[in-house]
Amino acid sequence: MPVERLDEKIMENGIGFDGSSYGFLPLEKSDMVFKPDFNFAFEDPFSEIPTLSIIGNIYSLGDAIERFEGDPRYIAEKTEAYLKSTGIADKVLFGPEFEFYLLDHIAYTVQRNEISVVLDAVQAEWHTNDCDYQNLGYKVRDQKGYHADLPNDINFELRKKMVLQLEEMGVPVKYHHAEVGSSGQMEIEVCFGNLLEMADRTMLLKYVVKNMALAHQKTVTFMPKPFYQEAGSGMHIHLQFFKNGEPVFYDETGYSGLSQTALYAIGGILKHAPALLAFTNPSTNSYKRLVPGYEAPVSICYATANRSAVIRIPGYVNSPQEKRFEFRPSDATCNPYLAYSALLMAALDGIQQEIEPVEEGFGPYDVNVFELSAAERAKIKTLPRSLEEAADALANDYEFLLKGDVFTEKLIKEQVRSIRKTAGEVKIIPHPKEYELYFDL
Repeated sequence: MPVERLDEKIMENGIGFDGSSYGFLPLEKSDMVFKPDFNFAFEDPFSEIPTLSIIGNIYSLGDAIERFEGDPRYIAEKTEAYLKSTGIADKVLFGPEFEFYLLDHIAYTVQRNEISVVLDAVQAEWHTNDCDYQNLGYKVRDQKGYHADLPNDINFELRKKMVLQLEEMGVPVKYHHAEVGSSGQMEIEVCFGNLLEMADRTMLLKYVVKNMALAHQKTVTFMPKPFYQEAGSGMHIHLQFFKNGEPVFYDETGYSGLSQTALYAIGGILKHAPALLAFTNPSTNSYKRLVPGYEAPVSICYATANRSAVIRIPGYVNSPQEKRFEFRPSDATCNPYLAYSALLMAALDGIQQEIEPVEEGFGPYDVNVFELSAAERAKIKTLPRSLEEAADALANDYEFLLKGDVFTEKLIKEQVRSIRKTAGEVKIIPHPKEYELYFDL
């Protein structure tokens, strides 16, 4: 809207919109209200005309205007309030790592007579034999992109611009680098923040990265598995608790320097991990990444410095203020407000129920679980192998999310319905590999 229309009345009463177009309400009763939250507002760097972009909270209309129970930001706010009410901690910090592919071309179609996708990145190994232009070489070899340096890391300057833009907009960045995938994969890891703050920053990071790429004639995907036979992209989430400024997760005498409270939190997350994936990995593509034998974990266990475990305790973190653990399966197709909230609720349930991970058979497994014998691997529970399995897990395990009236049963059932619908839509589409296998039978 023109800036002249932005007045105190709008800030107080909000802006009406059609909730049915978002799927929030039925068509016959669809009026809702956005109220701007100026705690998260920024001058949009991608708008030619100066524009202020503001995150809004969603309100429903009944006897009075009140927060909409399905508003993901409201869920995040309630989760943080519930944490404080438990007395376990008064502060939670999240630290996600964002992996994505920066591409030069994407084309896809799903038609009755054509199912295809074409992805391309100039730095990829398959361009080594290009002869229709001056080819200077310096392509990234297959699966050798991790920490690639100049001149191979051709996206180095653009990635720096992304980071500087994020810093300018209030998203502090820990570091950035090229990732394993040779076809333009990279990672930006941000500094820690509280739940709502980090969820907002997650949305802003994706917005900045995508638009900055577009401004440089490139495109970005956060898909967990965009390429066949290339590394997948995850969004690993580090977690810390504090109380009165003191770290809750540290104990010098505990396993890997973790307190008993931290181990109970790990127990809760691992016990509820199958259900959590309905929020942390809510796409069918998520399960193309979560397959045995790759760096993405499928074994429901914990360990130190072990990237084959669902929960990893960083081996290089030894100070009390930095002691933490990392949930590794998640990816950026998630709604961050719901994913972070669900993860925190599972950790709190583990602490409240004193779920001991050792007694539950979750480890610790300080070995590469993929190199264990079949008999030993069979003892370790595994994550869901499809979105349908994740939906079933959530449908059968969600009581921990209802504590403190944080999540609602309606929202959980809608999540189950929505991801089952998505899974069903993808399932009925013929796969190109099927033509290779069966066309001429």
